[in-house]
Amino acid sequence: MPAAKTAAPAPLSTGEPSPELLAWYERLSAALHDELPAAVELRHHLHADPRLSGHEDDTATAVVAALGVGEGRTVAGTGRLVRIRGGAGASVALRAELDGLAVDEQTGVPWAATNGAMHACGHDAHLAGLVALGRAVARVGGPAPLLAVLQPREEQAPSGARDVADSGALAEEGVDSIIAAHVQPQLPAGVVNATPGPVNAATDEFTITVTGHGGHGGYPHTTVDPVLALCALVVSLQQLVSRRVDPTVGAVLAVTQLDSGSAFNVVPDTARARGGLRVMREEDRAMLLQALTDVAEHTAAAYGCTASVHTESNEPVLANDPELARATVPWLGRSGAAVDDTFRSFGADDFSHFSSAHRSLMLFLGVAGGTKGGDGRRPGLHSPRFLPGDDVVGQVADALLAGYLAGAELLGPVTPPPGDDA
Repeated sequence: MPAAKTAAPAPLSTGEPSPELLAWYERLSAALHDELPAAVELRHHLHADPRLSGHEDDTATAVVAALGVGEGRTVAGTGRLVRIRGGAGASVALRAELDGLAVDEQTGVPWAATNGAMHACGHDAHLAGLVALGRAVARVGGPAPLLAVLQPREEQAPSGARDVADSGALAEEGVDSIIAAHVQPQLPAGVVNATPGPVNAATDEFTITVTGHGGHGGYPHTTVDPVLALCALVVSLQQLVSRRVDPTVGAVLAVTQLDSGSAFNVVPDTARARGGLRVMREEDRAMLLQALTDVAEHTAAAYGCTASVHTESNEPVLANDPELARATVPWLGRSGAAVDDTFRSFGADDFSHFSSAHRSLMLFLGVAGGTKGGDGRRPGLHSPRFLPGDDVVGQVADALLAGYLAGAELLGPVTPPPGDDA
């Protein structure tokens, strides 16, 4: 009997927006254009003086000052929530990340960082684009209240997004939807992705410790070798994804660290493996974590050893709200972007912690291009040479504007701008 076919997702909307929202778009686009030179200067300032996860107070202070609408509310230690004018009722939130990475920059630009940290993941451009839009809304108004979410600790646990979500602050601020934009060198420049449903994977870390009985390497028959058991176990784990998960959905199980022994002629008592599990469906997550434990314990037992498995959950699946994604597409098209609705990545982002309580949308902005390195490859995220051009600040701002207008549209009827007859 043939397997039942699953329904294809509905195509992204390209319908005409309301006259009221069109009037807001024209007003905000013009205001946004005026804010971009200052936003690019802010990007340079933030890039030249980055802060690591958990130490972002200076960055948050600089961004709040650039927004120019008050000090905002402290959240998750070093984060800030800044409410911006734009109507009454439920609000639309825009998120940008405050932290840099422990990377020594190698871009060679005059505004390169020299303090052992680097905005090597585009957070400087995300923040600058958010400021440009926030200042535009503060100056000319908007169709819905806007909340700037300046989030700490995206790059390092404990997750800043999880702490913001768990604090209840977004609910207290009346947030209905939250939107973010992230540069993505796997997409061509000029492309903006708005895929409905899962776009980033859930992530879990695991450590497997195999225990045997060590001894002299020249007398293997007197030992119970945990290294041999661990090697067999690692090979067996590779079958889990290929035989347990729907191949049209996929998953990643990667063993990335092995640790054992102290000398070539000593069979150790223990051997360890560490790695990560990434899935696009929560049901696969639970199944694979249990299967990982089963395979580890039984494979070790087959070699006369025992195995213990420790897992640590990181991010849940990042799933875009389909309605919000579809409502954003017409606005992205108006900005001149080529819209993609197919890109998904087994990378992870703690923005996923907002999805369970609010409509959420992560937009990916293509930045592929630039100069290749000596190995023939262009630098990617987290590379010491990763540096999108300053034009990306305007692209981030345009993408966030598209999401903001879509979020406002989903709140209900929109009042036209003051003095507009729309």
